[in-house]
Amino acid sequence: MTNIGYFLFAPFRGEYARGKAAYSAIFGLLKKLMETFIPHIAATLRLPAQAVRNTLELLEAGATIPFLARYRKEATGSLDEVQLAEIQQEGKRLAELEKRREAILRSIAEQGGLTDVLEAQILACTHVTDLEDLYLPFRRKKKTKAGMAREKGLEPLAQSIFQQDGQIVPAQLALEFINDQVPDLESALQGARDIMAEIISEDISGRNALRQLYGRTAVVHSKLVRGKVDEGKKYQDYHDFSEPLAKCPSHRMLALRRGEDEGILRVWIGPADEELAIIDLERIHLKKPSPAREEVRQAIRDAWERLLSPSLETEYRQLSKEKADADAIGVFSENLKQLLLTAPLGEKVVMGIDPGFRTGCKVVILSEAGDLLESTAVYPHPPQQDAENASRTLLHLIEKHAVTALAIGNGTAGRETIAFCRSLSQSHPFSLFSVNEAGASIYSASEIAREEFPNQDITVRGAVSIGRRLMDPLAELVKIDPKSLGVGQYQHDVQQTRLRESLDNVVIHCVNCVGVNLNTASRHLLSYVSGLGPALAGHIVTYRMENGPFSSRNDLKKVPRMGEKAFEQAAGFLRIRNGSSPLDKTAVHPESYHVVGKMAKDLGCTVEELINQPKLRGQIQLDRYVSDNTGLPTLKDILVELAKPGLDPRGEAKPFSFDEGVRTMEDLRVGMVLKGIVNNITHFGAFVDIGLKESGLIHVSQMADRFIQNPATVVKLQQEVQVRVTDIDTERRRIQLSMKGI
Repeated sequence: MTNIGYFLFAPFRGEYARGKAAYSAIFGLLKKLMETFIPHIAATLRLPAQAVRNTLELLEAGATIPFLARYRKEATGSLDEVQLAEIQQEGKRLAELEKRREAILRSIAEQGGLTDVLEAQILACTHVTDLEDLYLPFRRKKKTKAGMAREKGLEPLAQSIFQQDGQIVPAQLALEFINDQVPDLESALQGARDIMAEIISEDISGRNALRQLYGRTAVVHSKLVRGKVDEGKKYQDYHDFSEPLAKCPSHRMLALRRGEDEGILRVWIGPADEELAIIDLERIHLKKPSPAREEVRQAIRDAWERLLSPSLETEYRQLSKEKADADAIGVFSENLKQLLLTAPLGEKVVMGIDPGFRTGCKVVILSEAGDLLESTAVYPHPPQQDAENASRTLLHLIEKHAVTALAIGNGTAGRETIAFCRSLSQSHPFSLFSVNEAGASIYSASEIAREEFPNQDITVRGAVSIGRRLMDPLAELVKIDPKSLGVGQYQHDVQQTRLRESLDNVVIHCVNCVGVNLNTASRHLLSYVSGLGPALAGHIVTYRMENGPFSSRNDLKKVPRMGEKAFEQAAGFLRIRNGSSPLDKTAVHPESYHVVGKMAKDLGCTVEELINQPKLRGQIQLDRYVSDNTGLPTLKDILVELAKPGLDPRGEAKPFSFDEGVRTMEDLRVGMVLKGIVNNITHFGAFVDIGLKESGLIHVSQMADRFIQNPATVVKLQQEVQVRVTDIDTERRRIQLSMKGI
């Protein structure tokens, strides 16, 4: 079971072992939850209830988000992928909340504490924090001061004092509780205060008041751990640091957490003025003046210092971490999306070069389909410096294979290799491209690379990866863990499950946005296509190897284990060039081929003519083709697709060259204006490759002459920019850049 069915059922999956009766009961609960969820999700996300209902039902039936966004607009009300994902996530959250609610109700009932009022309060909760607050008094605790005092029989004393009745004098009443376990008056009063402190700490109104205080005034602090001066140099900005928590950006919070995890920083969170917390608690729990008032006042301070402050700090540390994670994952995901959608060179013969000095430059020739045709190594740089033989070898390969482009890795010796290749006499014209090789070494040693090239060493695989990245970045980069691609920040510090889920969703979106060539795509790329997955992708590749290229989308149905549902979900995202139907190269779904056929028949032309002649398409009256299964949104999409059949939405790669006079940081001068390519975007700015090993940083304040809140609104990944050098720190290998006034 997948999607809505999967995530609704997942929290209860362990119950299946209890037998069919329990299994049926669970599904009855899920059906009830669906009816409860729909209005809540619709209200929370401000979406039409019917669109939410249809989306949940389609997801439960096995539809994927890319499929719904592209081919079920009538049912979803044309919701985009972000909105559909929000519905899915909110449904999952509510399902997990429901499981926790059931567990809490069961636990309280077993303890004999479930009243009608409490049950109603629990059933009304829509957030897990509210549930846990209600459950707090019933949670099984380790041995506490209050627990030990209760064991000594001091609960009645605590309750009496806490009532603050003007007739009760605590010192007099406490005398009645002195016994073998409570030796004196102070022991009795202290035990009562311990119990009151726990009662105060578990009171929902008090906790909510303090949450409001934290929300308004919480401050995050950090100090250098004693004796860590040398190790703490990279955290020197945080040796004595404080900032309002609400204003602390995600990258700063994650840096603080990393410093704490490394044992270099001590980090804590609290209200700007702790006395305000005491005042809030006294306002709630202190009554009119009485002899018991001072005892309660002491219990309040103890509750704050010993119980509430640590508890709320933990809560807000977690909340701030979750927010920082979400922000960092969001930036990483957007960067990855832009990287995966980098314009490809296309199906051309390419020479891929993995540069190097001592070990030489590894050279591969790739066919238009990305197949390895030939490989070798040349040594144009020191220490061998065999430029003559290297030149002869490269020119021979270029002419032999009619190479149209050279893809040169941007790592060690990258600039030198580009300069050397630029000096080659071009009897056969070719273009030069510098290719970001981040993660190429990871790919070359991976199981995927070994599967693709079992008889080649890692150096050849790395060069192949560089060449293929130029031809089709998306098809190649999906084989590499996104965390190795150099476009994230603090990616190893965020919650890894959420990161993986988010990045997988980005890859799925990009693959299905672009579409996949069914006859050339690797198993790994196919696995991200809507409705497929690794197993079906493997069956497709095996079928293709045994039976030759697919001639039509319908041939997919011959692939083992390709059911109707999988075909429905996947077919529209798979492309076949020169297939038996001209629509096989478009994003028009096979379920709509008959509609296009009817359009062509009504105009007295073929489908091919309809695609090639805009005047014919201009005569189509869409209202004539509306049916129960096909509405105007789908018909409009069909017309758009017929106007650009098989067009790659990413555009086409163009050559770029860095400034020749800059090879090392020592060549830089403040005030220089250089060309560069944006290679990473963060909340605080953008990093730019200016042709050196070290990328320069354009701080957000240096991106424009106006205030910029989000760098992503000014620059995009892989964008060509002009920058001015404003500062050079050779000791820390940092370069500061500016785009102002350029």
